Amino acid sequence: MGFPDQPLRGSVADYIVEAIGSGRGASQVRIESLTDLPLISIVDDDEEVRTAIESLVMSLGLEARTYASAESFLQSSSLSETACLILDVQMPTMNGVELHTRLSELGLDIPIIFITAYPDKVDRALALNDGIICMLHKPFNEERLVEGIEEALKRRRGSTPAV
Repeated sequence: MGFPDQPLRGSVADYIVEAIGSGRGASQVRIESLTDLPLISIVDDDEEVRTAIESLVMSLGLEARTYASAESFLQSSSLSETACLILDVQMPTMNGVELHTRLSELGLDIPIIFITAYPDKVDRALALNDGIICMLHKPFNEERLVEGIEEALKRRRGSTPAV
């Protein structure tokens, strides 16, 4: 994965600068900055939405992995690595709120951005607690999603001890 052609913005850029600014040799810095990129996991049953969000996340210089269902995310190796979860609310079998509950039961504190085409079917008070960054209504503004990702990365770094 290469770096984006345009400059990075805000906290995402700060994260990479922080990784690079470790005072080590140039070759070590490049390797570490690439391996330390935050993982953004995207769970949505709509392939077009997954692909569009994945492209946006990668354009920010971040790693992205996509999943077509809550179950496939739960069975993946990404659970402990995920720095931010972008999660569709309305999905077959297990919906986004149920996945959030399951992650909490497993003791996983992953910052979540809910996305939904059916905002009236979600209890906003329930959705905006316990690690929920925001709820975006489809179609949503890319800038709002980027702001949500930046907030998630700030929270995740704040809960991770410095090395």
